[in-house]
Amino acid sequence: MKKINLPAIWLIVLIVGLPLLSETVYTPSLPDIAHALSVTDAWVEYTLTIYLFGFAVGTLFWGNLSDKWGRKPCILLGLGIFIIGCIGCYASDSISLLMTSRFVQAFGGSTGSVLGQAVCRDAYHGSTLGKLYATVGGALAIFPAIGPVIGGSIDQAYGWPAIFLFLIICGTIVLGLTTKMLPETHPHEDRNHIPLMTTLIDMICDVRVIGFAFLVAACNGIAFSFYAEGPFYMIELLGLSPSQYGLLFVGIASATLVGGIMGRRLHNHHSSMAIMDYGLGIILFGSVLWILLICVTQNRAFLIWGSLTFMMIITSGIALVTSNALSLSLVNYKNRIGTASSLFGFFYYTLISLFTLGMGYSHTETVFPMPIYFGTIAVLMIVVRRTMLVEKTKKRDL
Repeated sequence: MKKINLPAIWLIVLIVGLPLLSETVYTPSLPDIAHALSVTDAWVEYTLTIYLFGFAVGTLFWGNLSDKWGRKPCILLGLGIFIIGCIGCYASDSISLLMTSRFVQAFGGSTGSVLGQAVCRDAYHGSTLGKLYATVGGALAIFPAIGPVIGGSIDQAYGWPAIFLFLIICGTIVLGLTTKMLPETHPHEDRNHIPLMTTLIDMICDVRVIGFAFLVAACNGIAFSFYAEGPFYMIELLGLSPSQYGLLFVGIASATLVGGIMGRRLHNHHSSMAIMDYGLGIILFGSVLWILLICVTQNRAFLIWGSLTFMMIITSGIALVTSNALSLSLVNYKNRIGTASSLFGFFYYTLISLFTLGMGYSHTETVFPMPIYFGTIAVLMIVVRRTMLVEKTKKRDL
């Protein structure tokens, strides 16, 4: 096999982080967009839904294509489509054009998520891959955290269309850097044409893949459920202002960074599976403490600081579980990693949507549903780990 040049980690972070920034930087402008386009709040919220749909479709498309064409051409094409979508959003004067452009933006941007992971798996292996995922995962926590801060500032100073102008500039910079500096990590001689359905059937029958997909989805399901339920919990029930609520994400992002640092150091002495187990225990520990808190006190200050503290604990555990589950999940699909990455991404994005849907159905306008829901998910993750990922991962633990 031809030796490949290792891609720069900071460049991978930019490629994978751009679609994360694109999603969160836009959210502070939703009320202004509804007013500017003379539509209801619900219609503007649908632009978020269609973004996720476009992202899911993209995950199925780019991985399989990159196994045939190579990673770099597909990343460049995806970034170009992302920029076109941003231009459409910037020029939108109707909700229909905005929704269409958001789909295009997400479809192109999804190449970063799918192929960023494929590049990592092409170039790095074993415990090195686990360390890389810990580093990248920690760095990526910055993007969703700073997105609302940047978007809110741009919207207030220049109006909501300027947010998409900002994304056009970011996308162009990443496109230029990728063109110049990203090596091709999937050489032509390593490319195999394996039908998508063949890989799909193999993965569906692979208990290991399904188990890891569940863990990744459950971790993200907790995070996205907090994004959805957190404003009601912290603002409506506990009385924080929107700006105070926004500051919570600085602490949560810091916890993710801490989890990434912990994971990287633990890899010096522990296996990826053992580190993932530590993360599962931390998530359960934080959830149980949170449930106990809401059962023993109704003091507003205790609830605010306790909830933030326990969410930070949970988030640090999520960082440990996600990075190691991703590094272990597709070790048996190296010959078709692009296709496998896209299908794996589609699996867990679909499950994430179901987890967030469950949080919505659990909403009761009290402080109880969210921590109890998180505790339930934590228990389910441990059950999946103990039943689906024992025998088949012991021999392949990295």
